[in-house]
Amino acid sequence: MPNPNAVVSTIVRVEPPLDRAAGDARGQDGRSVELEGGLRVRLDPADKRSAALAQVLEGLSRQRLPVYLEVDPETSAITRVLIPLATRVHDVRRIEGGVLSVELERSHARHVLRPGSEDFAGLERELREAARTGKHVIVTENDAHEIIDVRDYAPGPDAGLPPFPEPWPAPRISWRGLLGELLDRIRMWAWWPWWWFRCVTRSRAQDVFNATSATSCAPLTVPVPCIPFLYPDDGCWGRAHEMCRLMIAMGLSPQKVWIQGSLHALTKNNPECFVDWGWHVAPTLCVRGPGFFQKQEVVIDPSLFTIPVPLATWKSVQGDPNATLTPSAASIFYLWGNVTDPTYAQTNQVLATYRLKLQLRAINEGPPPYANC
Repeated sequence: MPNPNAVVSTIVRVEPPLDRAAGDARGQDGRSVELEGGLRVRLDPADKRSAALAQVLEGLSRQRLPVYLEVDPETSAITRVLIPLATRVHDVRRIEGGVLSVELERSHARHVLRPGSEDFAGLERELREAARTGKHVIVTENDAHEIIDVRDYAPGPDAGLPPFPEPWPAPRISWRGLLGELLDRIRMWAWWPWWWFRCVTRSRAQDVFNATSATSCAPLTVPVPCIPFLYPDDGCWGRAHEMCRLMIAMGLSPQKVWIQGSLHALTKNNPECFVDWGWHVAPTLCVRGPGFFQKQEVVIDPSLFTIPVPLATWKSVQGDPNATLTPSAASIFYLWGNVTDPTYAQTNQVLATYRLKLQLRAINEGPPPYANC
């Protein structure tokens, strides 16, 4: 059964608001947090994290996204804050050691349910039922992506849950797509070598990399419109779409590359020093060289590198030599279903969510990079 001291809810308001004068009397006993249904809990002023947690809670309130709270039953003080995912379960499968690997829609992180977890049988039942029926659920996990809570979710009209496509088998290429690609190649050949001048120089590619990387979030404050590169665990499709928007504004013509596999990448920006993914995406640019009238696609991925890198290098650090690469247009926000986001509304939502996850991790674990890695 779920933790009896845990609450999963959206936040109505945090009082006093963060912009209220510091001397507000209601702040003496900790800020009050009103949840759906009129339930009130509070942030303990004796907890040095409380002021920072209030920022996270207000951010979730603005997005109308759910929060997982563990509460002291005697004092109503919040003892733990986690940011769950409102999603659908695509697949549940057993891997080594009896661990369940859980694939969630609109998430490229590897989520697991480990034997020995509290209420393992109940959580497995909920996950498999969600995968079978396609219903929306709220999945809460700890910072190591170990699932600790699963609940039904009935999103309201104002909820921050994007419309999901039916994803997952690798995208099919139609004969029209193949014909279009062939015509593009013929057209490019007819204009040879003028296409070469449409590619950027390597120094220009590095300048573009530096410009996008400079938008990285400060972990403890995550000011909008920063990009949460320092939270590599999840949200790459939002980061990639925003990077493409910035590149297009620079007058460039980026593309994207998607990778699928059992991915395992080392990083100093996760306390465990690695991240596991089922897929990942990043923008690409065409660069001139290495020889005259030669070109190469390079990947712009500040979550993994400090410079633009060739596709082969980008693939090699993700731990699965059998992984598959799929190129796409920059306009493709989410590959499965060929979802686009021309207004960047979904992009902004993804970025806002993972800014808060980065901030919450920095509050609890300290800001990255982590010295133990």
